[in-house]
Amino acid sequence: TLFRSVSVDRTRRVRPVLEYPCGEPPAAGAVTEVATGVLWIRMPLPFSLANINLWAIRDGEQWAIVDTGIQTSDTATAWRQVLAGPLENRGLSRVMVTHMHPDHVGMAGWLIRKSDCSLWMTRLEYLNCRVLVADTGREAPDDGVRFYRRAGWGDDAIEYYRTRFGGFGKSTYKLPDSFRRLRDGESLTIGEHQWRVVVGNGHSPEHACFYCPDLKLLISGDQVLPRISSNVSVFPTEPDADPLGDWMSSLARIKREVPDDVLVLPAHNEPFRGLHARLDDLIRGHEVGLERLRRSLREPRRAIDVFGALFARKIEGDQHLLSMATGESLAHLNYLVARGEAVIERDAQGVNWYRGAARS
Repeated sequence: TLFRSVSVDRTRRVRPVLEYPCGEPPAAGAVTEVATGVLWIRMPLPFSLANINLWAIRDGEQWAIVDTGIQTSDTATAWRQVLAGPLENRGLSRVMVTHMHPDHVGMAGWLIRKSDCSLWMTRLEYLNCRVLVADTGREAPDDGVRFYRRAGWGDDAIEYYRTRFGGFGKSTYKLPDSFRRLRDGESLTIGEHQWRVVVGNGHSPEHACFYCPDLKLLISGDQVLPRISSNVSVFPTEPDADPLGDWMSSLARIKREVPDDVLVLPAHNEPFRGLHARLDDLIRGHEVGLERLRRSLREPRRAIDVFGALFARKIEGDQHLLSMATGESLAHLNYLVARGEAVIERDAQGVNWYRGAARS
């Protein structure tokens, strides 16, 4: 999908052995109970990554929902089945969204209007989502064109960007005009248990995870996935951002704040045990990529020239992958620039060239 990583580690390192204790995923419209009062729901996605995991937590006589799926007729049909069947028409107390990407927030407005409940998100996720939805139907901005020109894109790729710009809102049902802000570290009472908000950064601006010490559960969204790595990209709105630095710091902080004995409930793939080993593996994978990138910058390179150092799969010829790969490459390049390990030189055509900084 648009927000999954294209990164694949090309080295033969030993990967951690994770446990997957919850069995087969539920079918669309069905649920699996993964802990007392916590239900695993799966919704279809119209992408190569074909499903997203959502969660229902018993909240008194109602249910609190975490994430909602993308706005499609298939998702709406599956939600009607879940609401009338496993959730027993009990109603929703609140809809909590980990972050702003359409596969997580897309049906939030639909559920809230249907159930007359409230939206709970972090502030940056809510506001960024509103901004992106407002771009729907706009022409691609000149800043965005210049951003991709600087990365080395040619005319065909720029034209693809122009035709694709402003599509975010097509996958997202209209959000309510107000929300309840989630804050890092706050404790939420949901039913009989306390859930602590743990915020991460890098994949999105202010991604909320939910940790329940009593049940030993972590709803991780896209912040920690067992089999794939989330996309960490630079976008035209903040070209000098350092999302990879934010991402790696967030993973290290989650390891400090959340014990290793939790069952992790991720947005994609299956629930798993082995949180700390997986966090270490995600960090190590980016460290390996950064080391290959450092070696490649012995000669000046554009953002589109470093794909081979970072990705195992072929990028050329696939415009969709080109967009994701460019964002991730810039995240790695900006990481080195921010730490004085690389410098940028812009040529007469406005293209940025990166090279390793001389070490004293």
